[in-house]
Amino acid sequence: MVNKNLIPIEVIYPLAHEQLLFKAKVPAGTTLREGILASGILKHYPELVLDTADVGIFGKLATLETALRAKDRIEIYRPLLADPKEVRKQRAAEGKKMKKGSSEE
Repeated sequence: MVNKNLIPIEVIYPLAHEQLLFKAKVPAGTTLREGILASGILKHYPELVLDTADVGIFGKLATLETALRAKDRIEIYRPLLADPKEVRKQRAAEGKKMKKGSSEE
């Protein structure tokens, strides 16, 4: 017998070297936190601390108390290694140096 009150969800914690997708079926009304716990992802990544992790659904930030809907993909985000704005500034500065250097030859 199929329980019609269960909804399918997916949970992902993408790393540079590994991208695993965990699937689960949870009761309707489950929170994002409960969905992560139900997926079993914390057994694979015990270093994850949910209370300090940024999480979202399909690329949009959400709270751990957000109610899930059928087919939601929960994403657990890892901290950035570098600030993207600073990286762009550095690349732009390097590009200007290269242009100045090449025109003087």
